[in-house]
Amino acid sequence: MAENAKTEQKIAAAVKEALASVVPSKVGNATTSKPSKAAAPVASNINVDWGKASSKDIGVFYPGTASIEWILGRSHGGKRAFSKGDRCIECHGEEIADIGNNIVTGESEKELEPNVIPGKRGHIDVTIDSTHDAEHLYLRFSWPEGEHAAVPFVDGGKMDPENPMKLAFMLATDDVEYADRAGCWGTCHADANSMPFAPDGDALKGSDLANRLNFTTGSGTGVTKYLKESRTELELKGRGGKALGGWDKLKDQSEIDAAQSANQFMDVVRYKSGTKEVEDGQILAERDMHKGVGATVEASLKNGTWSVIVKRKLKSDTAGDVSIEAGKVYNFGFAIHDDYSSARYHHVSFGYKLALDNADAEVNVTKQ
Repeated sequence: MAENAKTEQKIAAAVKEALASVVPSKVGNATTSKPSKAAAPVASNINVDWGKASSKDIGVFYPGTASIEWILGRSHGGKRAFSKGDRCIECHGEEIADIGNNIVTGESEKELEPNVIPGKRGHIDVTIDSTHDAEHLYLRFSWPEGEHAAVPFVDGGKMDPENPMKLAFMLATDDVEYADRAGCWGTCHADANSMPFAPDGDALKGSDLANRLNFTTGSGTGVTKYLKESRTELELKGRGGKALGGWDKLKDQSEIDAAQSANQFMDVVRYKSGTKEVEDGQILAERDMHKGVGATVEASLKNGTWSVIVKRKLKSDTAGDVSIEAGKVYNFGFAIHDDYSSARYHHVSFGYKLALDNADAEVNVTKQ
């Protein structure tokens, strides 16, 4: 309750300052303004009238070691509904906070967090403002900063001391299996770096895949995110001591190229607050990132509220980019690494729908 009270005070202060600086816009003879629950305005080189944006509150939660294999495995009670096509939010949309709090404290009967971080919050309430013009998509993510919770199994208590916060979001078409119901969850596997069945360094170095996959990216040496479309199979049951996942079941390059041409990839944009690095890339056989080409990001922390503004091209001819067109609906998910966290120790969203000027989409990107 004390933590919630502090959070509410921070939000109230940010809202008060934001409302005090709202610039009214004139429509005919009337003067109107749209209050925003997001962070107070700061100097920006991204010129957007946020009064024309739509707004959506989306909670992100701490997932622990839950992976796509766990979702499709014996421990998940919703496996059958998910396999039939039900979206995660259809079953769990009203219990996001409860799920995160149960996992982060180690109290979940599913035993999804073996490395409890005392004091780490289980969920974060995020406001997403979205709008577009003729050429660009604009997203503004806003959420309250949490109290620092030192990580007991890391020297200094901070996993990524350089970056207080990292934010990433993904887009995909329905060509990617599971993207329509789980967003970016299909990229998370039980054998990825820091997950329960992650292979050790010697196994990676000795693998004949070492010359095809990059095992030294991201937060350290290990397997990065990948999609089922790039593997011949995924181990889901773990019988006979088999490791869950399929990192070493990589398809031939010709099959992966075919999947790429069939839009079976996740487009990802990632921002690091400390180094101010913007990365743009994709996930298919692995997470393949490069420095931002099609995206610009500005971030600020003011009055206890983070604000991250993303400007991204709607259309692109770069491989691995999803072009956003009117009349189409896209799968959207995002993750926040708060409090200097890294690897799987983040907060994630379920899968949502994003579209231009479509009131039926959860993230309705309205026109400037």
